[in-house]
Amino acid sequence: MLAAAQAASTTPVLWAQLLGTARRAMATSLLRVCPPGELLRPLALPERLLLGPGPSNVPRRIRAAGAAQLLGHMHPEVLQVMDEIKAGIQYAFQTRNRLSLALSGSGHCAMEAALLNLLERGDTVLVAINGIWGQRAAEIAGRLGANVCELLKPPGEYFTLQDIEQGLVQHRPLVLFITHGESSTGVLQPLEGLGELCHRHGCLLLVDAVASLGGAPIFMDQQEIDVLYSGSQKVLNAPPGSAPISFSERAREKLLRRKTKPPSYYLDINCLANYWGCDGEPRRYHHTAPINSFFSLREGLALLAERGLESSWERHRANCSQLCQGLLDMGLELFVEEEKARLPTITTVRVPEGYSWKDITAFLMDQHGVEIAGGLGPTAGKVLRIGLMGCNSTGDNVERVLGALRDALQRCPRSRL
Repeated sequence: MLAAAQAASTTPVLWAQLLGTARRAMATSLLRVCPPGELLRPLALPERLLLGPGPSNVPRRIRAAGAAQLLGHMHPEVLQVMDEIKAGIQYAFQTRNRLSLALSGSGHCAMEAALLNLLERGDTVLVAINGIWGQRAAEIAGRLGANVCELLKPPGEYFTLQDIEQGLVQHRPLVLFITHGESSTGVLQPLEGLGELCHRHGCLLLVDAVASLGGAPIFMDQQEIDVLYSGSQKVLNAPPGSAPISFSERAREKLLRRKTKPPSYYLDINCLANYWGCDGEPRRYHHTAPINSFFSLREGLALLAERGLESSWERHRANCSQLCQGLLDMGLELFVEEEKARLPTITTVRVPEGYSWKDITAFLMDQHGVEIAGGLGPTAGKVLRIGLMGCNSTGDNVERVLGALRDALQRCPRSRL
């Protein structure tokens, strides 16, 4: 303890000495911009329990993998890790697609990659919008020059097969985009029968599973999903920066029939397929991959495999149910009324009347070291979002966040108007 106290007391002195040395050096050099003083201080970060919509906390084992010494991006050991990631993605997605890999970017990067590889200028895409991620997909598709048709549902509701079929008949799209786990609204979209319906109408099915993978059942092959993607930072508990994605044989054939090259070289799936060993050809350099992000993703997928998908789905279901019941017992109103439509990883609850969501989230952060979030997109200002994902999905964390919310509702200011 004494040594720690002495070290802490000498830190400001050391910082002043470093800054003074840097400024004296400036006087005798050609530089006109000083070394930033803030970069000469040690990095200091708080410990928080991340129970928002993501990212989630990173377990020690995954942190250790990310902190491993770098290897070259073409070293055989790294290529082996990439092969293991592919196998982990096939397990998590429940697919045998050979075109399965991880993109060097976040889940948002995967959304863009899926759309820009599938669509060419003038292609018709039908986007199911019941939250921000449908809105974002429509924006990206529009920038690609696609003919974007929107199928709309109010936030908090999901699409039925009848809704989808009406859109397919009316617009005759080549691709349907839909979100499995809509993190802005807390809705879980049913997928049964959707792939078969799309194929009957000559349409490919593209599914966003960033917020749902590992937390709710999804069966890529059985549900006839053509393109499925996710992210590393939610149930997989890895840092953001890598994004699993898989293409069915139907989708791969669509890529091969393109009349033009994809508008992004970095996200060209045909190029990436070679780097990831998906095309049977000798692997060639494409880009310098985020090696340590891949190490972390590998361990996140390994933990999911060790836990087992069905066990993970059940744990998320049970803890979400416990959380929802606790919120109802407090007199709060859940945003998604239908129980089967609630996303097990992210629960949305209406902001209690008279309270500011900003006051509540700030109180939990400052007084309890717990992050929850306000709404996003169509739910901004209307809901609180509570995430229970991967290692964070525990009964103890449910009780902790409920206790913190009770404290907030007693101590945060409330308007009587």
